[in-house]
Amino acid sequence: MGRENIEKYSARYALLKHAVGFWHSKIYYRKVIVLGRENINPDHHIIFSPNHQNALMDALAVLFTHKGQPVFLARADIFGKKAIASILYFLKILPVYRIRDGFNTLKANDEIFLKTIDVLKNKNGLVILPEGDHVGYRRLRQLKKGICRVSFQAEEATGFSLMIRIIPVGIEYSNYSRFRQVLTVVYGKPVEVTEFYRIFKESPEKALNELRNKLSYEMKRIMVHIESEEDYEAIDELRSIINGRFSDDIKFPKLFRDRILIDKLNRTKGADPEVYDRICYLSLRIKQKARELKTSYRLLDQKKYPPGWLILGLCGLLITFPIFLFGNIFTLTFLTIPEFKVRKIKDLQFRSSIRFGTSLALAFIFLPIYLILSMIIFSPWWIALFIFLTIPAAGIFAWNYNILFRRIIGGFRIRDYIRNRNKDYSLLKNNHEELLSLVNSFQNE
Repeated sequence: MGRENIEKYSARYALLKHAVGFWHSKIYYRKVIVLGRENINPDHHIIFSPNHQNALMDALAVLFTHKGQPVFLARADIFGKKAIASILYFLKILPVYRIRDGFNTLKANDEIFLKTIDVLKNKNGLVILPEGDHVGYRRLRQLKKGICRVSFQAEEATGFSLMIRIIPVGIEYSNYSRFRQVLTVVYGKPVEVTEFYRIFKESPEKALNELRNKLSYEMKRIMVHIESEEDYEAIDELRSIINGRFSDDIKFPKLFRDRILIDKLNRTKGADPEVYDRICYLSLRIKQKARELKTSYRLLDQKKYPPGWLILGLCGLLITFPIFLFGNIFTLTFLTIPEFKVRKIKDLQFRSSIRFGTSLALAFIFLPIYLILSMIIFSPWWIALFIFLTIPAAGIFAWNYNILFRRIIGGFRIRDYIRNRNKDYSLLKNNHEELLSLVNSFQNE
């Protein structure tokens, strides 16, 4: 598989995608929520247009929530070495040359453009990240014209016979970099390029701008978009305070709860600026105090902290401690070791990509070793196989064990704050209740 036949189906690629996809969607993320798959018609010529906030993980989010073998466009400088370029072509990635790569290299884009037409004709699906680079803000930035230019040029080259649809894709992470988070991917209604055919014939530049504006509008509808730069931190934190407990909700995903919250908050800003400012102030204040007191928003939402349940929880942890120890075979190998590499990465948004890639590489190395050791140590073979298969499950259990342990300790900590009438905790609790009251008042309008 090379650049010349990148649009063709590859059985080896399909096998690799299945294996890596399992690690991505079942191990690395605790839940992957996908909405809007009905908007993807395999008989159409499609370009996917996802928001770009989390480096390589954005591309993987599209790849592993889509059944086909889409082809991606990426910056050309990563194709510098022949061996790396061969791997990237096998992974169905095509280079795009920019002026910074050298003016002479721009001519190579003509060949890439012809190849994108092959990809579209073959109905693979072409994935273009229209913001260009990644930035760790829940905000859609100005789209580059490249995706629109590719669409119009491909249509023009085929006499506007492809009927290209651009599908906006909204991607949201419950946390950008942590392990076992929730990934939500929303495929929006397709934008038909032929709608702009008449404008394109009269003024190609105007058609580019109008298509870009339409695409931007549709993308904002299916993602978390915080317009305000001044109050970004406060609004972003407000999402966690108010809707954090809904991260696993499939029927009404947190992404849409966040959108409704932000839309109503924006209307409040115009109708009642004082309430808006108070909400932003309380959001930041609660964030600061919760960190100082080592208190989670989940614990703040609780009305009571029964000692009986906390003690029962500790007993449960004590009983299952052997499983936790066994599970650490998995967590130490695939979660702890990658952290040593991740800490060196200055670009915070790249950390998740490095963590995922490193853990995946370790899985390909160590899982066969663990299988062999299981076969040597245990018998008969089916017991050895069973023990091997329980390693990932025990590892996930160990991860959740840590989370539950911290929550129980947090519950005891809050009981201690209440018993000692801790003034900072009382202030935090009052601020939290006031914030909930203010938010409920404008959400019920």
